[in-house]
Amino acid sequence: MGEIIAPMGGKVIEVKVEVGNAVNEGDEVVILEAMKMELPIAAEISGTVKEIKCSKGDTVEAEGVLIVLE
Repeated sequence: MGEIIAPMGGKVIEVKVEVGNAVNEGDEVVILEAMKMELPIAAEISGTVKEIKCSKGDTVEAEGVLIVLE
């Protein structure tokens, strides 16, 4: 099991996966807006999306868990 975390605080502008989706290492899963720039967040490991802990429009903090993989 693994977690995809936010490298910095920001606003979620897009969640690109759904629970049950298979993702590969390097796939973009979330787009954050931080410091007026779009920041794509990619999976660091391959797996299946078990839980999504953010939604479009949410504000997240640095090191916050965005997605849980299994």
